[in-house]
Amino acid sequence: MELGVCVAAKIDDVDHIVLAEELGYASAWVADSHLIWSDPYATLAVAATRTERIRLGTGVAVAGIRPEPVTAASIATINRLAPGRTFLGIGSGNTAMRIMGHPPLRIAELDRYLATLRPLLRGEEAELTWRDRTTRIRHVMPDAGFVDLDHDIPVHVSGFGPRSLGLAGVHGDGVVISGNVTPTAMARIWSAVEAGADAAGRTIDRGTFGAACLTTMVVLEPGEAPDSARSRSLCDAFAIATLHYAYDQWRNFGKAPTQPAVLEVWDDYVAEIERIPEDIRHQLVHRGHNCWVVPEEERFVTRGLIEASCMVGTADELVGRLHELDEAGLDEVLLLPPLATRDEALRLVASDVLPRL
Repeated sequence: MELGVCVAAKIDDVDHIVLAEELGYASAWVADSHLIWSDPYATLAVAATRTERIRLGTGVAVAGIRPEPVTAASIATINRLAPGRTFLGIGSGNTAMRIMGHPPLRIAELDRYLATLRPLLRGEEAELTWRDRTTRIRHVMPDAGFVDLDHDIPVHVSGFGPRSLGLAGVHGDGVVISGNVTPTAMARIWSAVEAGADAAGRTIDRGTFGAACLTTMVVLEPGEAPDSARSRSLCDAFAIATLHYAYDQWRNFGKAPTQPAVLEVWDDYVAEIERIPEDIRHQLVHRGHNCWVVPEEERFVTRGLIEASCMVGTADELVGRLHELDEAGLDEVLLLPPLATRDEALRLVASDVLPRL
């Protein structure tokens, strides 16, 4: 089991990634949402010049906002700066697309995107359908130093449901999931990934196929409650993002929430969100996204929501859960603490948990 970090892209603030490397974290996943944060590839470029060991990549890139050759060239440019430690996390755009007022890519759209992207990352020719026309494309000067397509760029596909998890099995070198995952859930995830691979005539080797989970982690002091003021300060932004996602699923696709922690506050939360005018609501559902909690939503960060979305416990409890997840096939946990307390959160986990993995 490894621990990594996920960070909101901020071009003039990569000290957090430098700190993560110094503390022994394995990877830094730079998040992509163009109407909230800085550009992730520019941020990764700066981070590549400031680090030496830590793996660097997108966490996750949004397929719907950049054509396939643009994504390929962007991450291959980072690979030029950090050869052998660059990866690409990619998904359908649960925040970046919705903040524009559009739902994420459909499964068929993401499938076609990945089918075009993978050959380009190997320096091969691919078919691109763009503006109602299909053409054959490839990077025509890969040996001139503009990009690095010689060192492998692993692709980690973000998945929430069985069909998107299946796409990881078809196209990916790994899968990215989110939330406070359990060993039972890991069994379902592997089943969906391997079903997708089987349907494509591919065999997944669990020893080399990566499985990473985005969450955050709080090391509780003896007797401390998961929803103490200190604990909330270390995880509240990630917890409230779970509620944002549930609302989007309901608004875009009519999928009513089933998670008890969400249902506990659901009616009051929907009433609060729907005070925002409909024509601009898509802009404001994700206020403070994974950085902070806006005052109007602080009351919705309940103990149940924290425990449902974040890994919270004493050092012994967290180490035990991580070992169980490792045995269930999870390779890496990615930590995304709030902006104000992120360094403190990383230091606590690095001191009390990381040495015991």
